[in-house]
Amino acid sequence: MAAILFCLTLSLSFSPAQAADAAFEQWLQGLWPEAQQLGVSRAVFQAATRGLTPDYSLPDLHIPGRPEKPPPQAEFVQTPEQYVRESYIARLAAHGRKLATQYRGTLARIEKELGVPGETVLAIWARETDYGRYRLPHDAIRVLATQAYVGRRKDFFREEFLLALKMLQQGIPRSDMRSSWGGALGLTQFLPSDYYRFAVDFDGKGRADIWHSVPDALASAAKQLTDRGWRTGEPWAVEVRLPDGVDCTRAEPSFKRPIGEWVERGFVPAHGRKLGARDLAIPASLLLPEGTHGPAFLTPKNYFVIKEYNNSDLYVLFVGHLSDRIAGGRPFEQPWSKDKQLKTAQVEVMQTRLAALGLYRDKVDGKAGMLTRAALGAYQKANGLKVDCWPTAAVLNHMRR
Repeated sequence: MAAILFCLTLSLSFSPAQAADAAFEQWLQGLWPEAQQLGVSRAVFQAATRGLTPDYSLPDLHIPGRPEKPPPQAEFVQTPEQYVRESYIARLAAHGRKLATQYRGTLARIEKELGVPGETVLAIWARETDYGRYRLPHDAIRVLATQAYVGRRKDFFREEFLLALKMLQQGIPRSDMRSSWGGALGLTQFLPSDYYRFAVDFDGKGRADIWHSVPDALASAAKQLTDRGWRTGEPWAVEVRLPDGVDCTRAEPSFKRPIGEWVERGFVPAHGRKLGARDLAIPASLLLPEGTHGPAFLTPKNYFVIKEYNNSDLYVLFVGHLSDRIAGGRPFEQPWSKDKQLKTAQVEVMQTRLAALGLYRDKVDGKAGMLTRAALGAYQKANGLKVDCWPTAAVLNHMRR
């Protein structure tokens, strides 16, 4: 009887959660040789991992038997009108102009040495952490370890976790290692790999401090843009009025023409903007974030450079437009429409159908991006529907029939 009670007690003392944490601990300790190769000492490794547990509440994890929790990022779930909200843009622009005055010397030096306008890096700072007023909620070490253990991109986050340990080894306090759910750090949201590729000691204090030094954080953001191909003196985008009968299926990155050619075809720069010969010669593609219903943009290289900072068209529109507003620009000439956005699962169904028809060759991810909208326009053309390149329930129902 005693033996039975002992076995029962032993089985109860090891819950599935504890077993999972034991497996996590074993996995974690298996990373020590790789951390050591990066110069991480045993003491730093032990201090960082002692008592560490995975955070299964994070999104974008792949845990067998559990429904996946999609990323909650506003870029993925909000309409353009919600994301690039005028009242929010106006508030951030007003504060950005004050900061532009406060950091005038720093921003002028950034533009001179790195070629990126001060308004652009201020806008990134605003979008990422509300000019540093937003406190990042997570412990980056725990986030990166969890994502490396059960995330959808394990190999990617494994490298980020090891580099985060290297940051600790080099003296960055654990208290500074606060992050988003995706492990991004500092005032302008850098992953550890971004830190090692782009971080700049711009204030000359001996260390690139993207947590407390505004000059370092803004110059680091500028260096990331520069190293990714930013073209000095060129616009991030040009808002335009569409000509009648525009072919919205051409609104995708591979279809490029000089801005001057777009203008000749009837795409009129908004607010009466006058473009010089240099701007007219710049190759650009057409962006229709809401199909033919909302604002339209010609997007040159700098648009896609900002998109590498955060792979979302809404993010680029927010940052680019806010930078214009900080510089004294006006709201979009064409207002956003009131069209509702389909749910992610509905867009996935649409993408799957478009792929089966040979019209869509990108990933099925539930995001109605440029390629999805262009493929949808091709479907509308082929089926005699109104061609507006915007996913609606009516078009989805047509596909299902």
